[in-house]
Amino acid sequence: MRLRTTTALACAALLASTVLAACNRDSGGGSSSDRIGIDMPRNDSDFWNSYQDYVKKDIKADKLSTLPLTNSQNDIGRLAANVQTFTDQGAKAVIMAPQDTGAVAETLNTLQEKKIPVVSVDTRPDKGKVYMVVRADNRAYGEKACRYLGEQLKGTGKVAEFQGDLASINGRDRSEAFKSCMTRNYPKIKVFELATEWKGEVASAKLQSTLAANPDLSGIYMQAGGVFLEPTLALLEQKKLLKPAGSKGHITIISNDGIPQELDAIRAGKIDATVSQPADLYAKYALYWAKQALDGVKVKTGGTDHDSTIIKIPGGYEDQLPAPLVTKDNADDPKLWANQLGK
Repeated sequence: MRLRTTTALACAALLASTVLAACNRDSGGGSSSDRIGIDMPRNDSDFWNSYQDYVKKDIKADKLSTLPLTNSQNDIGRLAANVQTFTDQGAKAVIMAPQDTGAVAETLNTLQEKKIPVVSVDTRPDKGKVYMVVRADNRAYGEKACRYLGEQLKGTGKVAEFQGDLASINGRDRSEAFKSCMTRNYPKIKVFELATEWKGEVASAKLQSTLAANPDLSGIYMQAGGVFLEPTLALLEQKKLLKPAGSKGHITIISNDGIPQELDAIRAGKIDATVSQPADLYAKYALYWAKQALDGVKVKTGGTDHDSTIIKIPGGYEDQLPAPLVTKDNADDPKLWANQLGK
């Protein structure tokens, strides 16, 4: 009788441990000992929604162990709370995309104290340690936009620049590079710097005021097509200012992001160009570097096998991914991430 009881108890314990192990696995699979916490920065941008879709696909394809995705909704306090939830649930690495790159320092310090490596996507924190930053060269975005507008406008005219949030390193990098390039190479182009905090409605309102005072506006630089494209086109259509390239009164427009809607607008002749920010590669290499961190891999600077360059930055490293200029000539290139969605 005792033998049967002992055996029954052993079987029950084995069954309980099996159930518990199963409960500790999520849909991504993998071991619960190397779980990754992933926070999405916002869901009001087509770019970030595409990034989230790629993250989910890559988690499933690579059978990674991840905690349920969170979304900090462009709120640094919510990001801190989400990260706390990750640590409470046993995350061993964290992927985030802090929109306020100055205020995230305290959260990064907390993770460093807990020896939890961080991969920051698209934005480089101003302070604090990270294992890797995965982003494109944002100064190159501003430089490419400047060069394109300068050449298309033949060095003269008026340009409205929708600046991103200057509390973000991306907004600062794009704005500073654009201004420096314009001042240096196209001094006859007048630039109206319109601060927007990445808000489409703010950009639209400021563009309307700028057009009222400057009906001869000849160019627009949108630092984020994901939030600026739709309201900008709506306003220009309302004012009958969407005119074909080469025609009198055409406003040359270049954007940043490379979302499908931008490529469609380029094909339709509504905007002229964009710099494609690689949402697919952001997802792929954020997860890749999180795995490298979990494996204790030491990062080396220099070129990579995925056409990027790793540089040393204060507090960590940055994997600078390629971001090509897209015009009507190459908008159908199958290699562009926006042309791969749904395939």
